[in-house]
Amino acid sequence: MTNSISEIKDCKLIFLIGGNPTEAHPIVGLEMKKALRNGCTFIVADPRRIWFAQHAKLYLPVRPGTDNWLLNAMAHVIIAEGLENKEFISTRTEGFEELKAFVKDITPEQASGFTGIPAEDIRQAARLYAKSEKSAIYYTLGITEHTCGTDNVRTIANLALLTGHVGKSSTGVNPIRGQNNVQGATDMCIPNKMTGYQDVTDNAVMEKFEKAWGVTLSRTPGATAPTMFERMGKNQFKALYVIGEDPVISEPNQDSTIKALKNLEFLVVQDIFMSETAKYADVILPATSFAEKDGTFTNTERRVQRVRKAINPVGNTKPDWQITSELSTRMGYSMNYPSPKEIFAEIASLTPILAGISYERIEQNGIQWPCPDAKHPGTKFLHEGKFPRGLGKFFVLPYRAPAESPDKEFPLLLSTGRTLYHYNAGTMTRRSEGIIHKTNECFVEVNQADAKELGIFDGETVRIATRRGEITARAEVSEKVKKGVIWMPMHFVESAVNKLTKDAYDNITQTAEYKVCGAKIEKLGA
Repeated sequence: MTNSISEIKDCKLIFLIGGNPTEAHPIVGLEMKKALRNGCTFIVADPRRIWFAQHAKLYLPVRPGTDNWLLNAMAHVIIAEGLENKEFISTRTEGFEELKAFVKDITPEQASGFTGIPAEDIRQAARLYAKSEKSAIYYTLGITEHTCGTDNVRTIANLALLTGHVGKSSTGVNPIRGQNNVQGATDMCIPNKMTGYQDVTDNAVMEKFEKAWGVTLSRTPGATAPTMFERMGKNQFKALYVIGEDPVISEPNQDSTIKALKNLEFLVVQDIFMSETAKYADVILPATSFAEKDGTFTNTERRVQRVRKAINPVGNTKPDWQITSELSTRMGYSMNYPSPKEIFAEIASLTPILAGISYERIEQNGIQWPCPDAKHPGTKFLHEGKFPRGLGKFFVLPYRAPAESPDKEFPLLLSTGRTLYHYNAGTMTRRSEGIIHKTNECFVEVNQADAKELGIFDGETVRIATRRGEITARAEVSEKVKKGVIWMPMHFVESAVNKLTKDAYDNITQTAEYKVCGAKIEKLGA
């Protein structure tokens, strides 16, 4: 996120696209409700009629996989009507003329044919976003979980650069993280970066880490999860160590994932509960929950916060950092940290964006990175006055169709996501009696017109199938989804929706396309 959670309530306009905060990010959703009460205008673009869609000034029921058309058409309107921030563009960006030439012919009328959104609504959305004093864009997995997810994000950034709605309070480009420490995990560990997004191909960076650790490090970027599973399936990958993840439930094309895991010579799973993936493990390492350990979490607004142990570890479990340290020591590299405090101090010493943060400074309140030194207060919002790369860059991004679309055999478009009461694979939440009482079975949302054509009634169990397999679930018939679209949650192992999804990925981030594939629904016995 470029901006902070506390700024949301003061936004004048929020463009919410591909996200459902009241269910998937309820704390941010509460702040957005405050903004709504304060008179904030909402534009909501989503295939489902989510809570905020019902309270928005403008609801854009975009067809899944066509966000690029909507966003480029909005850019067309902003430029064609002279609504762009000319001063911001001239002083803080590059590539505007190329973008201008590209979107010249991407009219709202043309985009309407792909997105299903009336052309005049696209024009209104562009005008509202451009003319507002403080416009902020918020998005989540509805934008990124596509083979063109990176393109979608860059197209969103184009709108912010066109209008100058970035680098100041209550504006910006704001992806909302889905779990308490997803941001912190990414800050520490992605395949082609060291801590704090330092490139593994940068010799100066790697030499710094080598000196600190007394080792020689590879300059070759690591493999992404999809690449690893692909290599497992080809018997090119021998061992896997899974920590706090359940890929059997969370990865697309479940049968392919299970086959890949079975090809391994050795699988280790480290988790707090038994998971579906752990059933295939050679060794299971029992870890502690958040309540049983000390450390830090970095939340969606880049705020590094203390986590303190509330209870002693249950049974024969250990905090993840202790397990990792003991394994490393037994494998020949000694790790002897007295506590997480010393680990964080080492991280800060090697990571410029965290250099000014220490346990002492975040004893009471967290600090938002970047925080380059001990006197720096942290950064409430990014890009004030200057971008890290110098000038903000416009990207020319033609539409790329999803890897799989509906056809005669599979005429419906399946999209997936999360619900309020469960999180991801359900490994934790489906053990809660109260949550189970609220939601304990899988369902599929079906448009009323589609249900009528198929003879499906609300509440009956139906079969959902794609080219990869089939599952059963309870039908929820309503107007929440568009005609031709069905939607399912991903939490239920007995009706694992990722048995249906396609293993196609974004070409840069390798994020799976969970939001679009061809599907069909049948009555049982049909």
